[in-house]
Amino acid sequence: MTVSLNKKVPAFSRPATGDKSWKLSDAAGKKLVLYFYPKDNTTGCTLEGKAFGDLHAAFKKAGTLVLGVSPDSVASHEKFKGKMAFPFELLSDAEETACKVFDVIKMKNMYGKKVRGIERSTFVIDDAGVLRREWRGVKVPGHAQEVLDFVKTLTP
Repeated sequence: MTVSLNKKVPAFSRPATGDKSWKLSDAAGKKLVLYFYPKDNTTGCTLEGKAFGDLHAAFKKAGTLVLGVSPDSVASHEKFKGKMAFPFELLSDAEETACKVFDVIKMKNMYGKKVRGIERSTFVIDDAGVLRREWRGVKVPGHAQEVLDFVKTLTP
């Protein structure tokens, strides 16, 4: 089931860093930023994670939880999170459960070859669990700030 703008996001859960299983209901009463990225330890994904990390205190002040999601394993996420000192958890979506909910798996061109993978995308879910904004085909520079600016417009 795919979610649409201004509709309630269907419940899902994923394994997370910190030896946790994270479920959507864990964000109840908070705003949530889910950013989907293709792969741990790649240039764009590292820059994106750092940008969200740099603004983490501001997101927290805005009552917003930030989570990164990719198909990498929890073990890979733990190393990536530790190396980059991300102040937020990363969700492992190897089975593409969350990817399907948000429809982020696309055919992409990599070095002239068609490959299936995650289209860099970000979603903001309000404190009632409703999808309020989505960005697809994200370009990293300035993106985290744009997301923060939008989150601040949502009433608590």
